[in-house]
Amino acid sequence: MRAVVHDRYGGPEVLRVDDVERPSPRDGEVLVEVHATTVNRTDCGFRAATPFLTRFFSGLRAPRTRVLGSEFAGTIAAVGPGVTEFDIGDRVFGVNANGFGAHAEYLRMRQSAPIATMPSAITFEEAASVCDGAILALTCLRWPHVGAGQRIMIYGASGAIGTAAVQLATHHFGAHVTAVCTTKNIDVIDYTKDDFTAAGPIHDVVFDAVGKLRYTQVRSLLTARGLYVSTDLGHYWQNPPLALVTKFSPRRRVMMPLPRYRKEEVLLVKDLIEQGKYRAVVDRSYPLDEVVAATAYVETQQKTGNVVLTVR
Repeated sequence: MRAVVHDRYGGPEVLRVDDVERPSPRDGEVLVEVHATTVNRTDCGFRAATPFLTRFFSGLRAPRTRVLGSEFAGTIAAVGPGVTEFDIGDRVFGVNANGFGAHAEYLRMRQSAPIATMPSAITFEEAASVCDGAILALTCLRWPHVGAGQRIMIYGASGAIGTAAVQLATHHFGAHVTAVCTTKNIDVIDYTKDDFTAAGPIHDVVFDAVGKLRYTQVRSLLTARGLYVSTDLGHYWQNPPLALVTKFSPRRRVMMPLPRYRKEEVLLVKDLIEQGKYRAVVDRSYPLDEVVAATAYVETQQKTGNVVLTVR
């Protein structure tokens, strides 16, 4: 089968499409014929091995996982013994955050993994763009117990996580959202033109969906018991030590939650899609052969939502 591979760390140019062995489903596994996948910042980080800490997971000298890609949508091509949840031909979507492998024509997944049948009204490109951003956003909204009537500022609201967070905070958690980003597509505070830090201490939660804010910028935006939540290590890796220091403080705590990729989360997002409360935002689609161009565009940090690779 064809897949995007990389054998060394570096820029997008280290990626290439090559032939690799097609997997076969084992007990409790399904084989997905991938129709669409995405290029996200996790793929870029593991490909470039940045920050260097990534190498402790991906391989110190060279990548242990040659085929990246976590999100996918496609059809069930084969099922292994003991599979009861899926049949051949089912349209499915999901995320393989720990094992990657979605930048390929076929992907093997356990039936108990974060995979579900697709909502009927969306395309493969849309379905492939759902899971990673939504699950990360759900994690970061649940930890600070975002609820109805609370005021939340979402910084980086135009990316995959940010667009998911804006929708989920509004339609699922019932919060009042202020979105901060630079984008042509949604009505927000544009950080390139406006001073978003002038909003004052009115926010119960500030959610940094891109991990770029300094905590000193955030404190003035939070109420006395407000919480700062980030998806990343932050400016000069500030967030892990700040999370420890402020853990037991009643005032302006820092959180950096780690997501759990579970089937329940995929089923929840599927239900929200079917209720009309959530949709994946797709910026651009590229064919698999143009993975270098797709990755280079992701690394401009100017995308709105998700960048899709079409495989079928």
